[in-house]
Amino acid sequence: MAELAPIEKIKAASRGLRGTLADSVADPRTGALAEDDAQLLRLHGSYQQDDRDLREERRLQKLEPLYRFMVRLRLPGGVCTPAQWLAIDEIARRYANGTLRLTTRQTFQFHGIGKGDLKPTMAALNAALMDTIATCGDVNRNVIASSAPVESPAHAEVAAWARRLSEHLLPKTRAYHEIWLDGEKLTGTPEVEPVYGQSFLPRKFKAAIAIPPANDVDIFAQDLGFIAIVEDGRLAGFNLTLGGGLGATHGDPKTYPRLADVAGFLPAEALLAVAEAVVTVQRDHGDRSNRKHARLKYTIDDRGLDWFVAEVERRAGLRLGPARPFAFTSNGDRYGWQRALDGRWHRTLRIPAGRVADQFDRPWMSGLREIARVHRGDFRITANQNAMIAGVADADREAIDELIARFRLDAAEHGGPLRRDALACVALPTCPLAMAEAERYLPQLLGRVETLLEAHDLAGAPLSLRITGCPNGCARPYLAEIGLIGKAPGRYNLHLGGDARGQRLNVLYRENVDEAGFLAELEPLVAAWAAERGPDERFGDFLWRSRRLGTPIAAG
Repeated sequence: MAELAPIEKIKAASRGLRGTLADSVADPRTGALAEDDAQLLRLHGSYQQDDRDLREERRLQKLEPLYRFMVRLRLPGGVCTPAQWLAIDEIARRYANGTLRLTTRQTFQFHGIGKGDLKPTMAALNAALMDTIATCGDVNRNVIASSAPVESPAHAEVAAWARRLSEHLLPKTRAYHEIWLDGEKLTGTPEVEPVYGQSFLPRKFKAAIAIPPANDVDIFAQDLGFIAIVEDGRLAGFNLTLGGGLGATHGDPKTYPRLADVAGFLPAEALLAVAEAVVTVQRDHGDRSNRKHARLKYTIDDRGLDWFVAEVERRAGLRLGPARPFAFTSNGDRYGWQRALDGRWHRTLRIPAGRVADQFDRPWMSGLREIARVHRGDFRITANQNAMIAGVADADREAIDELIARFRLDAAEHGGPLRRDALACVALPTCPLAMAEAERYLPQLLGRVETLLEAHDLAGAPLSLRITGCPNGCARPYLAEIGLIGKAPGRYNLHLGGDARGQRLNVLYRENVDEAGFLAELEPLVAAWAAERGPDERFGDFLWRSRRLGTPIAAG
C-alpha cells in the first residue's frame, strides 16, 4: 500500500480537527501557527499566508514573514441579509485589511487578519449567525447555486436545496466551537464523523446547483453538480454531474482540468442521499498518497464512470434514470434591474475581481454599507465575483438607484463585455501558491486587450477572459475563451478556445509568454476573427471552426 501523504497523518491524529490549534493561536512568540496546525486551520475556513511584497525586506531585517490569515465565510448560495453585510463590513475594517473579496465560490473572504484577531473575527461572525466551517480544506466547501432569485418557483427550491446540502455535509466535530467560540472542551473520544470519517476527504470537494438556461455556477467545473430540470414550471428533479475540476500542475501531464460527466437523473428528494453517497465513495476510494491525484476527477478516470455511478447507486439505495434534456445559453451574470416572480426587483453590480474597497473615485465599500443600512431584501454574491441587491420593492428602487449613482457603484458596468465578464484570482501578494499577478494586473491586461479589439473594430464584441496566478484555476480560466495562467513573474501560459456556456475546456496554445508575447499571439487570431467570423460567432467558437486550435470540437 502506498505511503499516506503527510496531511493524511495530521488529519487522522487531530482528534476531530483539534490538534494543538488552540495552543498555536494563543502562542504570542510568533505570528504563525505550528506547521501541523496551519494545515488543520484550513478545515476551519482559514489559510495562513504572509505578505510576499514584504518577504525579502523582512528577511533582511531578520524578521519573520508578516504572517496574516485569510478567512472565508460559509454562505450557501451566496445569500446574506443586510444586517450580515454590515457585520461583514465591520469585521473587514476592524480586523482585516479594510476590504472585502467576493469569490468565485459565492462568498466573502477577509484578508490580512493577524493571528491575535482570528478568535475575535470568528466570534463576530458567530454573533451575526455566520461561520467559516468547512470553507477550505479536505471537505465539501461552500455550496454554490444559481444566484437569480425567484425567477420561477424552482429558483426558490434550489436555493433551499443549497442550504440543506451545505448543512448535510458539514463536519460534526465541535472543534470549531471549542477553539474559536470557547465552547465546552472535549474530554473523551472525538465525535463520530458519519460522512467524512476521522481523516475527512483526500482533497477539497466542490458542489453546485445550476438552473438552465444560466450556467452561472460553471456546473461542469464542480466535483459534484446538480442541474435543475424544470418541467411545466416545476422542479422535476436534477441531472447529476460528477468529476469536474480545474486544478493542474505545470509540467505534470498526469494532472489536468476535467469537465464533469452527466451521470443520470434523480428526483429532488434523493439529492441529499446521492450527494452523501458521492462523498463517501470519494472518501473511501480517493487517492490519499498523492494529493496531486486526489480529486474526484482522478478517482472517476481511474475506476471508470460506470463503476463510480454503480457504487453511488448502491450506497444511496436507488437507480439513476436517464439524463433529461437541458440547455445552457450563458455562464455570466446579467446587469441592470431584473424583475422576479414575486414582483420584487434585483440588480447585479459589477465588482471587478470581486474586490470591494474604497478608492478615491470608487467608494464602493462605503456605498454598499449605505445600501445595507436601508435595504429590506437580501444580498447575493454571484459565482462571477459580483454583488446582487435582491428583493427590492418598487417603492425602494429610487433610493437604491440614488445610492448606486452617488457612490459610483455602476462604474464598472459602463465598459464593454470584456470588462463585465472578466475574472481574476487574488494571486500576489497574499496567495502562497501564486507564480504571477492576477487581480492587480487585471486592469492593465484588460486595457491591452481592449486596444487590440478596437484595432479590429471589435470593441463591443463579447469575449470571456480569465486570469489566475497559478494553475489551480480559482477563477476558472480553463473555461474562458482567453485564459492566462501564471507560470512565473510576468509570464503566463496562454489557453484559448473555451465557450460562453461553460461546456468546453480551452487548450494550451502557447507556454510561458510575457505580455508582449501573448498579445503578439492574439493579434493575428483576433484579426482573423474580425474578418472571417459568422453572425454573432464567439471568439472561442471561431477558433475551433477555423481549425486554429486543431480539429473542431462541438461546444457541449
